[in-house]
Amino acid sequence: MDRKTGKTEADVAGGRSVERADARPQVIIPRELTVKQFADVLGASSIEVIKYLMRRGYMVSINQLIDYDMASAVAGDLGLEAKPEKIKSEEKHQKQRYEEDVAAQVPRPPVITIMGHVDHGKTKLLDAIRKTNVVDTEAGNITQHIGAYQVDLRGQKITFLDTPGHQAFTAMRARGARATDIAVLVVAADDGIMPQTIEAISHARAAEVPIVVAINKIDKPEANPERVKQQLAEHGLLVEAWGGDIIAIPVSAKLGENIQELLENLLVVAEVQELKADPTRPAAGVVIEARLDSSKGPLATVLVQTGTLKIGEVIVMGDTWGRVKAMFDDKGRRVKKAEPSMPVAVLGVNSVPRAGDVFKVMSDEKEARILARENELEREKAGAARATRLTTVYAQIQTGQVRELNIVLKTDVQGSLEPIRTSLERLGSEAAKVRLVHAGSGNITENDVMLAIASHGIIIGFNTRIEPGAKLLAESEGVDIRNYQVIYNLVDDVEKALAGLLEPTFADVVEGHAEVRAIFAVKQGKIAGSYVTDGKLTRGDKARVIRRNQVMHDSTIASLRHFKENVKEIGTGFECGIGIDGFADFEIGDIIEAYRKEKVA
Repeated sequence: MDRKTGKTEADVAGGRSVERADARPQVIIPRELTVKQFADVLGASSIEVIKYLMRRGYMVSINQLIDYDMASAVAGDLGLEAKPEKIKSEEKHQKQRYEEDVAAQVPRPPVITIMGHVDHGKTKLLDAIRKTNVVDTEAGNITQHIGAYQVDLRGQKITFLDTPGHQAFTAMRARGARATDIAVLVVAADDGIMPQTIEAISHARAAEVPIVVAINKIDKPEANPERVKQQLAEHGLLVEAWGGDIIAIPVSAKLGENIQELLENLLVVAEVQELKADPTRPAAGVVIEARLDSSKGPLATVLVQTGTLKIGEVIVMGDTWGRVKAMFDDKGRRVKKAEPSMPVAVLGVNSVPRAGDVFKVMSDEKEARILARENELEREKAGAARATRLTTVYAQIQTGQVRELNIVLKTDVQGSLEPIRTSLERLGSEAAKVRLVHAGSGNITENDVMLAIASHGIIIGFNTRIEPGAKLLAESEGVDIRNYQVIYNLVDDVEKALAGLLEPTFADVVEGHAEVRAIFAVKQGKIAGSYVTDGKLTRGDKARVIRRNQVMHDSTIASLRHFKENVKEIGTGFECGIGIDGFADFEIGDIIEAYRKEKVA
């Protein structure tokens, strides 16, 4: 160390330590490294580092990979300030790789999603467009559920996403991926607009995409297209024939009538949008759907939005990554490359990604691993960060994060909707308005939660029930659900929230339980060999040690191991080793209860 400046530097194994006279010495740590490399970074022996890790409850070997969180914790124990390594040259390189070359942009096919009520002929319409029958697809074909198809209209391609419902459509939007250019709303001419049709309209609006209406089943004797147009107008969709800007085409999927006219109009709408992409840059796009194939492993259907995806490239999809081993088009044929707006099934990633995950091609496996890890950490923080809650909406308004309070409203009966809607829409100010994203009667469903996620809104129920799946999804995604029995209380809470007067309180939400079945001694304490009886346990969660219904200790889960591996989370039915911060006096039969604090009004 230079005694005059108070600084020293040592570059070893990608790490750098800097001692400063005016602050704690810093150590620069890569996102991932082995125990030996970490020891080299610290200028310490591997044995010493392993001891410090053991004191923290991490049982590791010299060549085992540890993450930044583990390394920074040990650095703190040694009186050092940890900083993550920045790969500046690579960041600059990646930025250059992903910049769009406007001169290289060429027109791309439009991406269309077909939406509507369950019995209004969405599948029949797709069949008519593809001139095939989906239900007759050969069993076992790898692309049986690829969920996307391309058709050719006089040399111009159009991509159709065959989503299982508008939930998947909104899931993509909820995770920040705009996968669709145009939504086709299918309405049966004999039935007219149904509750699911209204939901589909709400989803299309939340995704902010143009809507084209296909009035189907005009071949039926009881068909009444004019009544459908009237109903569309009542829901804010004024068709061109009535002086509006919504294209509505009467079709018969059964007879194939006006299908060409529908496709031509879709190309016109697409032309107005001037859809372009650069096929020369590394590929990026969105995961449409994914599943675990019993023989081939994780299989993801992706939509390439820009660039060209090729066999052998390293790819990141959300928090998973891998190398593209094989690609299949919508007809099951192997392809070597996929250009903008082309859907393909991809084999090669390590685990199953989520629908709506963004994917991109990386320069090498190291960068892919780092980005996947960063995406995982970002996902953990994202739920709370993006959630709008009644108790926090005023602060978000004040900081400019929120300009309108988006509400999904569900009531027990249709008659309750109008007075509540009217009362809510009167609230608000120039700083923030109240906007009803969707209003309907019935239970609060997963569909409603997806809408709230996509619109960064909240769900308000009136004398209605929350379905179990909706409750679980809302908890995992941080969506605020409020249920009321009195209209006055409902309106009063929203008004207070907008004025910043709704005060939060905290409640404990139990995540899971584990039973202690064995106790293992380590140098600096004891680890509880446990069996997870319900829920899940996550490293860093708050936890209580309960013995004969008495709380013995209340702190956090310091370490979590499954066999010899350190794990971040463990679920029901698994055995694990648990280290509790500040507690070592375990007894067999103790219950470890993991929980989190949650704000409630």
